Amino acid sequence: MSIVKMNAITVPADSGDELARRFAARAGALDGVDGFLGFELLQPTDGRTTWLVVTRWLDEATYDAWVASASFAAGHGRGDDGEGRPRPLGVASEVWSFAVAGGSSEA
Repeated sequence: MSIVKMNAITVPADSGDELARRFAARAGALDGVDGFLGFELLQPTDGRTTWLVVTRWLDEATYDAWVASASFAAGHGRGDDGEGRPRPLGVASEVWSFAVAGGSSEA
């Protein structure tokens, strides 16, 4: 059964566009990763400043393997490391985990 991981990232009110830009720059980065089924970045439309990064995985094992990978480490580097990476935008972040319990085959 597939699983869903959501990263709820709270950013300053004026940083949402930059968050979206950074995710767009990495579009396709997970394509081809074993067990990866899909990704969406959800922008709040109700005045909130928490964005949702929604990923779908074949199972917990394939998600855990990705988190332990060099690819994950490179994509989640912390800024100011002397390599020119921008500082993280999030002021808070938490990962939520779900198993798909039902739904429609239409996306």
